[in-house]
Amino acid sequence: MKLKICGMKSENNILDVAEIQPDYLGFIFYKNSPRFLSTDIPEVPESIKKVGVFVNASLAFIVDKIEYYNLQVVQLHGEESPELCEQLKEYNVQVIKVFSVKNQFDFSVLEPYEDVCDYYLFDTKGREPGGTGHPFNWNVFKKYPSSKPYFLSGGIGPKQLQALLLFLKRPESDLCCALDLNSKFEKTTGIKDISLLKEFKHQLAINNYIH
Repeated sequence: MKLKICGMKSENNILDVAEIQPDYLGFIFYKNSPRFLSTDIPEVPESIKKVGVFVNASLAFIVDKIEYYNLQVVQLHGEESPELCEQLKEYNVQVIKVFSVKNQFDFSVLEPYEDVCDYYLFDTKGREPGGTGHPFNWNVFKKYPSSKPYFLSGGIGPKQLQALLLFLKRPESDLCCALDLNSKFEKTTGIKDISLLKEFKHQLAINNYIH
């Protein structure tokens, strides 16, 4: 199990989060987001992959951010086409395609993306693009038809730890390769609470889900 910590805005906070050694750091390049990144990204260890989060952005805009920030991963949070995913593969990045879930989900929408992205990410469906801060019903994964690994997102926080540990013991979690953490670990918007993140990672470690 890997950890992705997303939605940081402050250079100092980015450095503090990097010391926790997550596998991914996510940076949002969507101007309507309260966590829109408007600063440079400080240097972080090479072991941490930098993820750019985009919503219905043009190929040119995404490529510009890949090159300027040296991104290793692109996360697409809108209605991006399979063709765009395929084009991005030419820029030596991994591609995560996001799908929003409520109480039900039609997994057939994944089919056009099976060969053009590296991972799926499942988040809670809301009125606007991006997370809602609330979990969705993880039982939907009992019908997961793909062999592609996925990131689990959507309001994951300390209060969900026990439910999360139970989910990770179930067979439908076998392809859950990463947890995406954001708003439930914040002091204020875009500023992560380091002590909460450390304790959450520690609990996952003592339960043998991460090293």
